[in-house]
Amino acid sequence: MSRPTWDEYFMKIAHLVAERSTCMRRRVGAIIVKDKRIVSTGYNGAPRGLRHCLEVGCLREQMGIPSGERQELCRGAHAEQNAIIQAASSGGSMEGATMYCTTAPCSTCSKMIINAGIRRLVLGGRYPDSLGETLVAEAGIETVYQVLEPRP
Repeated sequence: MSRPTWDEYFMKIAHLVAERSTCMRRRVGAIIVKDKRIVSTGYNGAPRGLRHCLEVGCLREQMGIPSGERQELCRGAHAEQNAIIQAASSGGSMEGATMYCTTAPCSTCSKMIINAGIRRLVLGGRYPDSLGETLVAEAGIETVYQVLEPRP
């Protein structure tokens, strides 16, 4: 029996977190880890106390907005944003942390990741708008793509 690496372990948790998503188009999960301890988790969905897209429908679908464009026209917050907000609201430091996310960040999330002091990203896939990845690279944040494979 083999054990998962730390990156595999935390990425599996990010995928589990994504299952809580209330987005009708893309289920995303993110976790922030520091010193092999989970600081916070986040998934994409409407802000606290507001009705979710699963209840009221997808505004972006209704308006015909393609994935990766016009993120401001959505009632939900991204998984990365929610993980950063949760860490900040509980006083958890993200300086030097690693974020595991089931997809690459958009440009808005990338700016938040950079300003939060996160120094490493482990990502499960690409995002339709590559500007986020460009910003992360310019900031010198180490980025690893981790596609989960079934383990023996």
